[in-house]
Amino acid sequence: MTTHPDTRTVRIGAPDPGGRPVAVPIHQTSIFAFDGPADVADAMSGPTGAFSYSGYANPTVRALEDAMTGLEGGAAALATGSGSSAMSSVLLGALRRGDHVIAQRALYGGTYSVLRELSSNWGVEVTHIDAADPAELTAALRPTSRVLVLETIANPTGHVPDLPGLLGVARGAGLLGVVDNTFATPLLCRPIEHGADVVVHSATKYLGGHHDVVGGVAVFADDDRYRRTWEQAVRFGTVADPFGAWLVLRGVKTLALRVRRQCDTAGRLAALLAEHPAVTAVHHPGLPSHPSHARATALLDGYGGTAAFDLADREAAHAFLGGLRLVLNAGSLGGTETVAMHPATTSHRHLDERALAAAGIGPGTVRIACGIEHADDLWADVAQALG
Repeated sequence: MTTHPDTRTVRIGAPDPGGRPVAVPIHQTSIFAFDGPADVADAMSGPTGAFSYSGYANPTVRALEDAMTGLEGGAAALATGSGSSAMSSVLLGALRRGDHVIAQRALYGGTYSVLRELSSNWGVEVTHIDAADPAELTAALRPTSRVLVLETIANPTGHVPDLPGLLGVARGAGLLGVVDNTFATPLLCRPIEHGADVVVHSATKYLGGHHDVVGGVAVFADDDRYRRTWEQAVRFGTVADPFGAWLVLRGVKTLALRVRRQCDTAGRLAALLAEHPAVTAVHHPGLPSHPSHARATALLDGYGGTAAFDLADREAAHAFLGGLRLVLNAGSLGGTETVAMHPATTSHRHLDERALAAAGIGPGTVRIACGIEHADDLWADVAQALG
């Protein structure tokens, strides 16, 4: 039909590309149009099928979800606006007042904070365990136990739990096994293969890999659990946006190249730090002296790109961080630039002194997350800052 120029300025069509795009296109649209109302209603009825509204699902976001489903070996995935929103969506979708959660002590501070919020404001009881011995989990079980929360490689101490043993106990007791796989990525470990029900990632870290996006992903072993969590995510508005998903997808393409180098560099720095007289302890599962070294060797295809170490006290840690010239003082991790931070006052600031000590974080603990710079340059900077 013939239309007025005012209308034609609005109705701008997209050409048929003919060829198949190599890069995933950014579908930066909030809505999708259909031929009639029944089609719209059908499209809005669930997470699969035609796309209708990007607050529910989007082709670019779905491409990321499909990629992570394949990498983790799951049934479906949900991309969210952050790693914390992915974890919160999973927990809030699984728990009710009076339920009981069992979680390892060495956890990311944001996850610890979510659990504390569930405990204080939602009536969910939380018990923390070392997560090294399945017998400890068995002893902590209650009739109201519903969820087990673990991290493949704990932030920042490098603790590696007994995934097969713990997840086996959890499954036998009817618990939902949730594993944060951010530090390991699917390249080093795929927890669903060890019995996990849900695997969570902060896509901000290694998946995105360039310090330019905030996002999260939850991968589900079971499609029914995915659909229930998707409904929770839609209600709370935590679904990822298309451009953020596209940035993570771009990062995933180089994940293998970056993670291998980051693992190699972290292992080298950890070995050198262990020999330095100013360092009282090094926390990296690749070191034979680390308590989780044997489990890490058996479970992981690499020891991770992050290392932590202890200096004498908080003042020494702050002096070291202030003396760095190449390594950046910054939060987060997993990107192309190496960053260092003081966990007790940053990532784990939500924990009191008792909880910090239980998680293995001291006042002098420093975390270094390796980027892809040359290891010699990084060590030279760390050495001069220690000096």
